[in-house]
Amino acid sequence: VQLQASGGGLVQAGGSLRLSCAASGRTFSAYRVGWFRQAPGKERRFVARISRQGGITYYANSVKGRFTISRDNAKNTVDLQMNSLKPEDTAVYYCAADISLRATDRPDEYQYWGQGTQVTVSS
Repeated sequence: VQLQASGGGLVQAGGSLRLSCAASGRTFSAYRVGWFRQAPGKERRFVARISRQGGITYYANSVKGRFTISRDNAKNTVDLQMNSLKPEDTAVYYCAADISLRATDRPDEYQYWGQGTQVTVSS
């Protein structure tokens, strides 16, 4: 599967952005999908993940209550709605997918990655 992330940009603190991850292939519903982010000089970190059919979601504590992950398997997309953005949310955001059954927050357990989209939150 190939992934393409989009929707990043520059926003003021307190604002919102919606990221989208578009996938190629006809079996997208077989993949669990996660969003990760990487700030300059820091490790890539888990943000949110969603199960194959979208019924189970999980968030990092730092974004819980502000971010919402969703998917539309008919359109082969996974979105990340980000509200109440903070300067510390500034990072390159990546979507990732894997076909294994294991639910995980570890980046090394996702096989397929999009190219990343920059999110910058100004104070």
